[in-house]
Amino acid sequence: MTPEQVTDMGKLTIETLLIISAPLMAVALVVGLIIALFQALTSIQEMTLTFVPKILLVFLVMIMVMPWMGSVLNDFALELFTMMATSGKGS
Repeated sequence: MTPEQVTDMGKLTIETLLIISAPLMAVALVVGLIIALFQALTSIQEMTLTFVPKILLVFLVMIMVMPWMGSVLNDFALELFTMMATSGKGS
């Protein structure tokens, strides 16, 4: 394999990771901001109040987007295997 092919595989891996994790991170960010605003307005400083709703909502969103995540990972694996198969033919 050439260094360019390895770089392309690494780039594809990082892009796929960011695409797959984006919905979960967005939900965690929005829920965290809403809870922080609620805590600031009510002066409630309970630590578990931030974790429990965030964990529950991230879990629910993960269940909802799991078919899409599987599809993205399947496409990634097929592209990765194709890149590996074509890189061996040039040697």
